[in-house]
Amino acid sequence: MAVTVENADDLTRAPGASVTPDTLPNDLDITDLVVGGGAEASHRDTVQVQYEGRLVSNSSEFDSSWSRGGTPVEFPLGQVIDGFKLGISGMREGGRRILVVPPHQGYGPQGAGGVIPGNAHLVFVVDLVKVN
Repeated sequence: MAVTVENADDLTRAPGASVTPDTLPNDLDITDLVVGGGAEASHRDTVQVQYEGRLVSNSSEFDSSWSRGGTPVEFPLGQVIDGFKLGISGMREGGRRILVVPPHQGYGPQGAGGVIPGNAHLVFVVDLVKVN
């Protein structure tokens, strides 16, 4: 599987990811585009992130903090899907990371909100803004 990020190292702009599905991972796949130098996130922290989420099947965006005004979103890592919790843990403030999330670490067979179909592989490009 290939993920291309238009603004790979520019954290001031939306990532603009596109996905070419072929071989899908069985477990979470993590790729750092920018390694941050700030505080390191753990699964016990609350974090502020910018992110873009896409379906692997057709590369369509299903959610994005960038599309909702570019304001970072804050949440406790312990209360999100495993792909986010595991994928952001160990990341440092100021970093940008690609997370390829298989269904069992995402929304599983039930999907989510009528936007994410069941058993969907997902791609997130995540910028870690702050660890609280």
